[in-house]
Order: sequence, then structure tokens, then C-alpha cells
Amino acid sequence: MNSNPAKILAVASGGGHWIQLQRLKCSFESCDIVFVSTHPSYNKQAAPHKFYAVTDANRWNKLKLLKMAWQMLSIVYREKPAVVISTGAAPGLMAVIWGRMLGCRTLWLDSIANVERISMSGRIARYFATVHLTQWQHLATNKTMYKGNVIA
Repeated sequence: MNSNPAKILAVASGGGHWIQLQRLKCSFESCDIVFVSTHPSYNKQAAPHKFYAVTDANRWNKLKLLKMAWQMLSIVYREKPAVVISTGAAPGLMAVIWGRMLGCRTLWLDSIANVERISMSGRIARYFATVHLTQWQHLATNKTMYKGNVIA
């Protein structure tokens, strides 16, 4: 029997994505959590857990997006998590893609801000995530589940 706690790689962009990820932190208390975000200052909020900062990138800046994708691959490969969890945007999408390709279980929780439809990153993540969740019941489908929300 393995006594080591499961390693979770928890990834989110800044702002609301990060806040929603932090709301989930108490659910992972028995796990070894590694956080990743785009703001180095979030290191303090992630403490005492390991933290990585990656380049803040989006679809409008292809070079930064490539750099961030490479950074995420390096982190996923180095940390070898059992599970990758993301509340969104580009770094989370890259983590879910790389994680799935490297054999991790993956969970995408689309941001509560996406009221009318799943985010663009979330729509892509649907093809890679082991579990794909929305925080809005009316957005649930056969591939995207609704189990509640993290910010009421």
C-alpha cells in the first residue's frame, strides 16, 4: 500500500480563475498540491505548497503561447502528478492537454463567469479532460457535467 499522498497539479490564470481554484484548495488537504499560475505574487497564496509561475499568454500572442505551452509541459513532466485540475484559461488548457497525453487524470472546471456558453479553452479542454464541469446547470451536456459552483 502506498502511503504517499496523491499529487495534484492545480492550474489557473490570474484573477477569477485563480480565486475559484483557491476555493477548491480545502478539497485537496490530504494531497500533495502543486500550484501554477501566471502571477508570481500568487506564490504567497499557494504557500506552503510548491508554486510555479508561467508566462501569461493567450491566443492573440502566439510566441508567448508557445513559451507558456513549453513551460507547462516541463512542469507536468517534472512533477508527474496523478491529477491535473484547472479552472481555466490558457495555462490550464495546456496543463490538461499535456497531463492527459502523459497519462494523468484531468479535470476542467469552467469558470463561473461563463454564463452563456463554455469558454473557448473549456470547449477545447472537453476533448482532453477526464472530467469536464460547468458551474451553470443550463450549460451541462452529455460531455459537460454540472455538480454545483465554487462561488455562489
